[in-house]
Formats: sequence, structure tokens, C-alpha cells
Amino acid sequence: MATIPATHADLLTTKNAFAHVATLNPDGSPQVTPVWVDFDGTHVLINTAKGRVKAKNLAREPRVALSIMDPDNSYRYLGIQGRVVEMTETGGDAHIDKMAKKYLGQDTYPYRTPGEVRLIVKISPDKVHSNG
Repeated sequence: MATIPATHADLLTTKNAFAHVATLNPDGSPQVTPVWVDFDGTHVLINTAKGRVKAKNLAREPRVALSIMDPDNSYRYLGIQGRVVEMTETGGDAHIDKMAKKYLGQDTYPYRTPGEVRLIVKISPDKVHSNG
């Protein structure tokens, strides 16, 4: 497992930095989605809804890549190649509310749809590169 450099760990915790997550479709083509991002000190965490393309792709093929650009300096970034080590419904609702507080300043996630099941995706970094 690779370590997130201390010089760039702030990109995983700042409210204005979004990650672009690349997954693999069944035909091998890439699929990229901007997402809110979180960090537990070791693993990168994202949250998605069960049934979405990225959730289906990651359940089938756990390899993933993320790119996070510093919102204040576009030449400073963090790139991560890794794999999903856990995808769970447990705590998914609380986690998306935490992300809504971080990114929107709201206590609860305002875009829930009826019947939506939230998933926490835990990513273990295998390769990390940074610049700036």
C-alpha cells in the first residue's frame, strides 16, 4: 500500500477539492465521475448510491484511479491508483451527510431520492504521484 504524502493530504480534506474517479466499464472502456472525497488517514473514501455505474463497475472490477487538483493551484495535484478494499452500506447515510456538511455546509444530504441506498467505498492506494 502506498502512502498519501503529507504535502498533499490536504487535497483529500479540503472542502473545495473534488476527485475525478476512473472506473472500468464491462467492455474495458474508462468511465470518469467527479465525486466528493474523504480520507481516514490511510484509505481514500468516496460515497455513491447503489445501482450507479461507478458502484457496479467497482463491484465487478476493484481497480480505480483518482485525480485531485488543488482548487487554488491547478498545477498542484494528487494522483492515486488503487483498489477498492471495501464497499459497504453500513454508515453510508451518515457518511454522505458528513460530506454534505463538508462540501455544502448542510447537515443532511439534500439530493437523496426515495429508496436510495448509499455506499461507502474504501480505496487502498497502490501508487501515488503528486506535483506542485
